[in-house]
Amino acid sequence: MAVPKWVQNTSRLAVVLAILAGAQTASSQPVTEPGFSGSEASAAAEPRGYRFSGPPERPRRHFRVSNPAILSAAEAESIYDGLKAEMARRYAASGDAAAASYQGWARFNTAPYGSSTHGRRYVNNYANDIARGYGKAGTAGRLPVGSIVAKDSFIVTEKGEVQPGPLYVMEKMPAGFSYVTGDWRYSVITGAGELAGRTEGPGAARVEFCIACHLAREKEDHLFYVPESFRSSP
Repeated sequence: MAVPKWVQNTSRLAVVLAILAGAQTASSQPVTEPGFSGSEASAAAEPRGYRFSGPPERPRRHFRVSNPAILSAAEAESIYDGLKAEMARRYAASGDAAAASYQGWARFNTAPYGSSTHGRRYVNNYANDIARGYGKAGTAGRLPVGSIVAKDSFIVTEKGEVQPGPLYVMEKMPAGFSYVTGDWRYSVITGAGELAGRTEGPGAARVEFCIACHLAREKEDHLFYVPESFRSSP
C-alpha cells in the first residue's frame, strides 16, 4: 500500500495504542467551537475550531497539519473505526441531512488515506446511491441531479493526537444553480458540527477556494477521485 509522501515514518504499535486511547478520551469531551482563525501555528490547535489558512472570511486553502503521523492502512482503518461514530454525531449536529446519513452510503476507498489537498488529514470518500457512478473514477460522465459526494476527515499527529476534521460535501443541484461550480453545491462542516460555509448560502465565501480547486477538473464534472492504490468498487 502506497504511503503518502508528506509524512515521516514514526508509526509504532505503542503510538497507535496511545492514539486509540486518546480517541476514546476525546470522544467523551464536550464539543466547543469558539470561532474561526487564520492561524497555522499548530495542528493541536484545531480541536478548538476548524482553522482556515488566510482570512477567515475568505480563506485561501485548508489549514495544513504541520506534523501528520504516518499510518499503515490497517492502523488508519482501526483509528477511523474508533472515531467514526463520534464524527457522525458531531456532523449531524449541523442539521445537514447528508451529514446525518453519509456513513450509510457506499465508501469508495479501502482505508483512510492521506490527502495533501485537504491539509494533510486522513480522508474517506462516500457517495449516495444516485452518485454511485462516482466509483467509475472518471468514466461516469456528469453525475445526475441529487448526487452527493461526502469526504470526512481526521487528524493524527506524530505526538499521537487524534481529532475529527471537517466533513466536505458536494451535492449536484438542478441545472442553472451555478455555472461556475457545474451546479455543485459545496458545504464544509467542522469537526465540531458547525456549518462553516455553503455555496449560495451561509458563509459562501469560505468555500470559494474549494470551487477554485475543483475547477481544474471541469471536464471530469469537477470531481477528484480516490487514489488508485486505495480505490474500491462497492
